[in-house]
Amino acid sequence: MANEHVHEFTDGNFQSEVLDSDIPVLVDFWAEWCQPCRLLAPTIDQVADSFQGKVKVGKVNIDNNQQTSIDYKVSAIPTVLIFKGGEVKEKFVGMTSKGDLESALQKIMG
Repeated sequence: MANEHVHEFTDGNFQSEVLDSDIPVLVDFWAEWCQPCRLLAPTIDQVADSFQGKVKVGKVNIDNNQQTSIDYKVSAIPTVLIFKGGEVKEKFVGMTSKGDLESALQKIMG
């Protein structure tokens, strides 16, 4: 991944990186072949930069991490889930604006 502030989440590290995180976590479910996912990537990078240290931002490649995708019923991509305290607090399916993601994070952060 190009942005140093965007983590790679996998079936193997999802529990420790996302569910056990003490700060909110934004998770972008994507795939290499998904054109809308590619279009959303710069927005995810910008959010990661804006919320550095306050929110963990990362991506799950659904082709390589099918169990996590199944666990969270990801049926279309891109899907962005925002977790806090191990629970999904917000869900966005399809193209999502930076403003919508940022306002959802602000709300969750209180």
